[in-house]
Amino acid sequence: MKGKTLLVLRHGKSDWGTGHEDFHRPLVERGRLGSQKMGAWIKRQKLVPDAVLSSTAERARATTAAACKAMGVPLSKVRWDERLYAAPVEDLLAALADCPKSAHRVMVVGHNPGLEELIDYLNEGQIEVPDDGKVLPTSALAQLEMIEDWTKLEPGCATLVSVTRPGQVPDDLAVDDEPQGPVPDYFFTQSAVLPYRRIDGQLEIMVIASRKGTRWVIPKGVKEPELSLRDSAGKEALEEAGVRGRLDEEPIGHYDYKKWGGVCHVAVFPMEVSESVPEDEWEESHRERRWLEAGKARSMVDERALRKLIDKLAKRVGKR
Repeated sequence: MKGKTLLVLRHGKSDWGTGHEDFHRPLVERGRLGSQKMGAWIKRQKLVPDAVLSSTAERARATTAAACKAMGVPLSKVRWDERLYAAPVEDLLAALADCPKSAHRVMVVGHNPGLEELIDYLNEGQIEVPDDGKVLPTSALAQLEMIEDWTKLEPGCATLVSVTRPGQVPDDLAVDDEPQGPVPDYFFTQSAVLPYRRIDGQLEIMVIASRKGTRWVIPKGVKEPELSLRDSAGKEALEEAGVRGRLDEEPIGHYDYKKWGGVCHVAVFPMEVSESVPEDEWEESHRERRWLEAGKARSMVDERALRKLIDKLAKRVGKR
């Protein structure tokens, strides 16, 4: 019998501040992007499933939609199963038993604690629990291999091959930043954050590794149509650098660079950083981030106009 693969994907990070009841709680943007990255990773690893089963809760639906888009799997192939919402192991096994017999690779999208209990039930041997106590945090994907038929899943019948978190997946797999076909005009309007802090009166600037780790940059991205330049910049600071703080109301300046056959225009907003989020909450924690003296940070970035903006910030902050 040909071996089978089970992909277990937990829904992305959801929004607890909406006031919606649990079933209707939506994803936050970080949850959508994390789910999209996992779908892109699945495609890159040539693990695209033959069948997808998903909980009908809003956050699971949105996770499935984002992952399937990145994998190139049409939503018409998804089996939306009410049994998967807050499901115990028994219901998860029952849903898997209803998979097409011809499916050799199946992905199930759902919720904890049921998904972690399913992995523990199927895995042969003891699972090593990470230091943060989470076997399957939000947007994480477990890969299990087995031989048994979907209707005959018994305790210990599978081997846990890997658990992959979105922070371990390189950003350049995300499809949003590398559009297929003609590039929309709005992609050329971007915003960035110049993160800074003062330690014993000394100004420090944060720089982060680029997506491919080949140079040093500041948090930057396409201005999303529904956000202002300033709000979009704050979003990039949290996702790319894992920092929050006070953003200036107006940009300190702009710089341009060439991409996609055109010129991107970037508005740069200073941010006095007040918080660095924990590693497991930082969407792009695979990147390196460094706090540097302003002159050192200036020397590490490529864009001449951005270097001038660092000088301008140093003069401004020095007068406070």
